[in-house]
Amino acid sequence: MNTPGASWRQRQVQLEIATRGRGTYECTQRLREAVRDAAVHTGLCHVFIHHTSASLIITENADPTVRADLERVAARLAPDGDPIFAHDEEGPDDMPAHVRSVLTDVSLSVPITAGELGLGTWQGVFVWEHRAAPHRRRITVTVQGTA
Repeated sequence: MNTPGASWRQRQVQLEIATRGRGTYECTQRLREAVRDAAVHTGLCHVFIHHTSASLIITENADPTVRADLERVAARLAPDGDPIFAHDEEGPDDMPAHVRSVLTDVSLSVPITAGELGLGTWQGVFVWEHRAAPHRRRITVTVQGTA
């Protein structure tokens, strides 16, 4: 719906997420802050992670066993050290991390409604680190829409 007199706004910020190794790291609050700072009333928040061995997911943020179960499923789909993988230059978790990233995704978009990130009641946005070692992950957040 177009609002007469609404002005177009766009803002892009870089975030860095420090991981402690394989697992999920919630970044929902940082995205909410980016939306608030952009002063967009209606629009989209696009999130992109600049890596091939980590991904972005929207999943339940209330019960951590959901994310633990996701990790167990990923371990079955792409196990560390699987002999079918030729690419292992950085260790046995290297190629499985790439597979996990491709099966999930490196970007996502969330609607902005009434100036807020339009997530469901139990949804959160997470960086999913697929490598065993700690990393610093770079994320670009682009907020665009009308004020």
